Amino acid sequence: MKSYSPPFFTKPAVEGVPLRLRPRLASWERGGHPDQVRLEEYLVHVQDILRTGLEQTPDPLALWLDVGLPRSVALLEHHDLDNYLFPLVSRLSKHSGRQFASVWCTKRHAESSRICLSQARPATDRPLSGRIHEVATNASSQSAAYKQQIAEQLGNAPRLPDGAISLQLGFCVGPRRGWANLWKPTIDALDGLLGRTSPARQWHPRDDRIVELGLHCRIDQSLGNEVLIRVEATSKR
Repeated sequence: MKSYSPPFFTKPAVEGVPLRLRPRLASWERGGHPDQVRLEEYLVHVQDILRTGLEQTPDPLALWLDVGLPRSVALLEHHDLDNYLFPLVSRLSKHSGRQFASVWCTKRHAESSRICLSQARPATDRPLSGRIHEVATNASSQSAAYKQQIAEQLGNAPRLPDGAISLQLGFCVGPRRGWANLWKPTIDALDGLLGRTSPARQWHPRDDRIVELGLHCRIDQSLGNEVLIRVEATSKR
């Protein structure tokens, strides 16, 4: 482990802009499938809203998507927050040429959803209220070894109680690593902290009970394939 910790940034403090279209989860359906069509329409909608902000907001960039769900929807079932962020951040970075240092997603019962773009602010004075873990891995994020290395370093860290969770992950990566590709396998490796959907299913955490997700990144030119990760998980009341 390096002598410094991966970064945490504060969640943007501004209220954000209401979305006309409801946020869409990542879709792995074929092109032309209704899920892909709706996702594309939503991504274009957000691009239009954030275009000026992406041109004018100075680095480092922070993004916050607040997902409003109907009260008829169980808040802690499905609607995994990283699956909202992945297609959105990938699209915005690709089309703007800008990289994000901090991205957030929250979900709650509300009539509408909101999107916010701002300059990222380091969380230097933020009180640490959760369980902090720092781990490192040099494995491919597509391999089981990546998850295994993380899980082994977490050891016997106690599982969080049932209920809503706030999770923050800070990454230090080399320039060759695409940090968005690390989100899902890192969260999958946290089944010891989050609990499993089924006792026999490894790498299937109960991540749908995450109602606040903060993902943060620093690029370090000295890092090759090594990834440093800081984990903070907190029960939400």
